Amino acid sequence: MQYQKRLEEIERRFDDLSAQMADPAVINEPAQYRKVAKAHNDLSETVAKYREWRTASRQLEESRAMLAEADADLRAMAQDEVLKLQPQVAQLEEELKILLLPKDPNDEKNVVLEIRAGTGGDEATLFAAEVFRMYGRFAESRGWKVEVTSSSESSVGGLKEVTALVSGNRVYSQLKYEGGVHRVQRVPETEQQGRIHTSAITVAVLPEADEVEVKIDPKDIRIDTFCSSGPGGQSVNTTYSAVRITHLPTGLVVSCQDEKSQIKNRAKAERVLRSRLYEIELEKQQEKIGADRRTMVGSGDRSEKIRTYNFKENRVTDHRIGMTLHQLDQVMEGKLDALVDALIAHDQMKKLKEEGEQGQAA
Repeated sequence: MQYQKRLEEIERRFDDLSAQMADPAVINEPAQYRKVAKAHNDLSETVAKYREWRTASRQLEESRAMLAEADADLRAMAQDEVLKLQPQVAQLEEELKILLLPKDPNDEKNVVLEIRAGTGGDEATLFAAEVFRMYGRFAESRGWKVEVTSSSESSVGGLKEVTALVSGNRVYSQLKYEGGVHRVQRVPETEQQGRIHTSAITVAVLPEADEVEVKIDPKDIRIDTFCSSGPGGQSVNTTYSAVRITHLPTGLVVSCQDEKSQIKNRAKAERVLRSRLYEIELEKQQEKIGADRRTMVGSGDRSEKIRTYNFKENRVTDHRIGMTLHQLDQVMEGKLDALVDALIAHDQMKKLKEEGEQGQAA
């Protein structure tokens, strides 16, 4: 296998990290131990798969050698083993290729999810609310936590915009392909003639940045407090619990009024602000290296139409990969697995192709 030398180096690194995790000097330094444990965990799946491939490859070689045996029964048994092991080894090699692809450093992160109604008036706000509910159901199925930081309702009960923090295991790796324009085609409840209307919303998925990655200088922000509006009980419009943070150098404004506590609202708003500043820095880096997320299925740009939801035909189409499902009712209930898995697989195949082309060029 062409990647074996690289895999051997990864295995040696993994064994070294295993030894460090048992070293009392490392154990007694919590920060160092966490760093070592994370690196160890990042390599564990690749090493386990490599060891499985190595065992299967050795068994395949032994079975092939037995094909030269004089005993007909032994040859038949060896032939059966070869037929069983060949596809197994090939499958393991494909899985290892994917595991060796460059990792997106943001895949492990939580996300800031922003949904805004676009063209379509009230119908767009209703669809924005439904899509937010869809992601909420998907998050629930994954065991993730969704915390609304700010929202603005329309007069018909939809959402003009909503911002939420989604926390859990590898959230960004699952949601990063959702950024862009989502288009809906259906007959609005207010439509008397039964005509199908087309509306659109925009979705942004930002990896959440921690304090180490993005430091916010207190001199660069202005903090305003105001009375909450909307749900919240007796404290609504009586206490200045809502918080608005303005980042003076960029002009970014983030508000949060979901919590009754001003301190909690400020903490949430800072998390959102930090993530937006992180996204700005990422875009600068991508422009410098000329990558502009070429390795992703889509650019994640909010102006790019990525998906159409046709309610009359119970159809959802992802335009980036040409995938159509006649299961829109299930998708709107948060059953996004088929779409998410297909997008991830498409991205992996694209990266494998690029890796192969780079290898040939070298």
